[in-house]
Amino acid sequence: GNQIGAAFWQTISGEHGLDSNGVYNGTSELQLERMSVYFNEASGNKYVPRAVLVDLEPGTMDAVRAGPFGQLFRPDNFVFGQSGAGNNWAKGHYTEGAELVDQVLDVVRREAEGCDCLQGFQITHSLGGG
Repeated sequence: GNQIGAAFWQTISGEHGLDSNGVYNGTSELQLERMSVYFNEASGNKYVPRAVLVDLEPGTMDAVRAGPFGQLFRPDNFVFGQSGAGNNWAKGHYTEGAELVDQVLDVVRREAEGCDCLQGFQITHSLGGG
């Protein structure tokens, strides 16, 4: 799911004229006009995805961070556990995942409250795994 999400953000960044550091290099006024749909403006004309990345283990998060657009995301929007669920749905849902729920909700709440007009969520998730 996070690997699909990373590819999504890479594509959306390109469509909005952003490089891998979140700096606008586009040429269209329309790109800038619609930037706030998916991105928050940070200091120095930099844009940051309004994204929350969640996993039960750090491995996938490390891969996203090491990827070409990994530095684009807010570091405190990565929420992950340490042990994973070992492809066991019940363990992921009732134990490992349950421990992360409050932290995930806090990060989602912070991102939602930072919006002028929240209209929805774009969710990517895996079909397999925990």
